[in-house]
Amino acid sequence: MADVCETDVMMNYQVDFVKSDRKSPRYPYCIVWTPIPILSWLFPFIGHMGICTSSGIIRDFAGSYFVSEDNMGFGKPTKYWKLDVDKVCGNGAATWDKAVHDASEEYKCRPHNLCLDNCHSHVAMALNLMRYDNSASWNMVNLCIRSFIYGSM
Repeated sequence: MADVCETDVMMNYQVDFVKSDRKSPRYPYCIVWTPIPILSWLFPFIGHMGICTSSGIIRDFAGSYFVSEDNMGFGKPTKYWKLDVDKVCGNGAATWDKAVHDASEEYKCRPHNLCLDNCHSHVAMALNLMRYDNSASWNMVNLCIRSFIYGSM
């Protein structure tokens, strides 16, 4: 009887491991957001932001000289804001991906500053490079406001 219980426990453990080992969800052409513990609890509009490629791979400025890929600095996205690829100046997906890549490469060379040059600035640079919505004036303040308003859970 003890052998049966041990087998059941091992089977449940293996099933739980398989469930948690799913592929990461994808958010093509999206800005993603996740809360920062304590800071987001006090100020719900402040959080950690990333931008996704056309295939949905998340890129986020997670710390000084580091842009992560599909491993956001404060956990999985809890909100996303789907953008319209048709509002990108140029060749849609190719321009989008090049802008995300170029902004990420630039931010791999920068120190992180919570108030002046952060994850929101990284996303803003990508949007400015692709001239999203015919604008080159994206910044961390308007991104913060718009993602808070337009973000979906």
